[in-house]
Amino acid sequence: MSQEFKRAPLLLRTIAKILDVIIIAAAAEIVPKAGFFAGLAYLLIGDGLFEGRSLGKKLIGLRVVSADTNTPCTFRDSILRNSTLAIGFFFYKVPWFGWIFIALISIFELIILIGSRDGMRFGDEIAKTKVVTVGSAGVSTDTEH
Repeated sequence: MSQEFKRAPLLLRTIAKILDVIIIAAAAEIVPKAGFFAGLAYLLIGDGLFEGRSLGKKLIGLRVVSADTNTPCTFRDSILRNSTLAIGFFFYKVPWFGWIFIALISIFELIILIGSRDGMRFGDEIAKTKVVTVGSAGVSTDTEH
């Protein structure tokens, strides 16, 4: 049975990503040596947690699903879709260059997302995933029959 999902609005996606970035930055700064790798690991696999929901997406009510099957994002899908952002994360501690590089990657992803008919950023295109609102799977909540 194929379910139709409602595409997640850009504002909600942005808020969820900001929450995830706060978690990543906290891990990288609080635990000096292992924190960078913990943040990188979370960035890569976060969307594979909680049936396709990173902590930020879980708090906001979003889910990453396969664009083909509407099944929750796997760890493999999460690594593929977030690999573009992980490249930028490698350079975040390099003064000026790192922040500019991250900004360029983020702007590139945003342009692809805004221009996409299906609401997919470049990482979504690579992994064949999409971000949807939770509870919008075409299930009627009406009590009338």
